[in-house]
Amino acid sequence: MAVIGDVLALGTSLERSSPAYVRGKLKFRVGSLVYVAFSSDQSVMGFAFPKEEREALVGGDPRKFQMPSASDLRFNWVHADLEALDPGEARELVVDAWRMVVPQKVARAYDLAHPGGPA
Repeated sequence: MAVIGDVLALGTSLERSSPAYVRGKLKFRVGSLVYVAFSSDQSVMGFAFPKEEREALVGGDPRKFQMPSASDLRFNWVHADLEALDPGEARELVVDAWRMVVPQKVARAYDLAHPGGPA
């Protein structure tokens, strides 16, 4: 079971990433692009994910992943139930979402510095 604490330090340590509280909800962003956001009760993590792969992810494990609200379907976004994720999986989702919003050279530098993935 993952909790917000499993990804908090990671989200603040990623290059160009910064935490922000919007209406009491924690979000991580690069510039103005939000790549991870948590629900008010911190039980759901929304994260950047390619729209064209979203249905396969949700269909593959609907207990873990859910489609975003109808108004958010236009964005590259999906939701995950933190209780259904293990901590390593949650960290991997955060890094993958971060990769979507940073320049490729920044993502490549991270991969070189962390060959085993997020700790």
